[in-house]
Amino acid sequence: MNFGGDDINCNVSIINPNGMNVLTEICTELCVPIALVAYGRGTASKGMIDLLGAESREKRIVFTLCNSQMSEKLISEHRKRLYIDAPGNGVIMSVPLKSVGGGKTLAFINGGPITRKTPEMDLSFELIMAIANEGYTDQVMSAARLGGARGGTVIHAKGTGALCEEKFFKVSIAEEKEIIIIVSKTEEKEAIMSSILKHAGPNSDAGTMVVSMPLTAAAGFSVFDD
Repeated sequence: MNFGGDDINCNVSIINPNGMNVLTEICTELCVPIALVAYGRGTASKGMIDLLGAESREKRIVFTLCNSQMSEKLISEHRKRLYIDAPGNGVIMSVPLKSVGGGKTLAFINGGPITRKTPEMDLSFELIMAIANEGYTDQVMSAARLGGARGGTVIHAKGTGALCEEKFFKVSIAEEKEIIIIVSKTEEKEAIMSSILKHAGPNSDAGTMVVSMPLTAAAGFSVFDD
């Protein structure tokens, strides 16, 4: 069994619903399999939505798997055909995978023979994932903004606790959850995570657990441009 994943990324595209057909065409042309599509919503205020010209806060979160070379092509097509460099049109980020179970799976994702190399990582950005109790997104985002976050995307989820409901720091794992995805500059990550834990952490009603991971690449974050 092969658990290598030195050159494989999980790409996360967050786009407006009307861009799904275009993204499907892009993935078909590049032979990049769509692993999962989730429904989500942005955390921008109505005033910000009007400013960006976006129709609503509704979003589609699309997860794809491919090697780093194909990730670059995928990002390029996002820019050309989904116009993600324009505010409000979406974002894409690549998260490096540490391991992939099974040689056949790895070869399929890689698009051919398995190659081994250490990926070149652009550590300018980090992906912060905050898992909170349902209904506390505003509290989490307010805390994140106090730490310097610009915005985020929310995915509704259901915990999978065992028969006897598990708890982590008094937080029920089996209850309805909201996953808030936030992208930050690497140097701002600690402040954002600390603020979330201080104002909406496990000891609060929000019961937020927060983790982060480095990104190999990111595009569509014009909000970070100086």
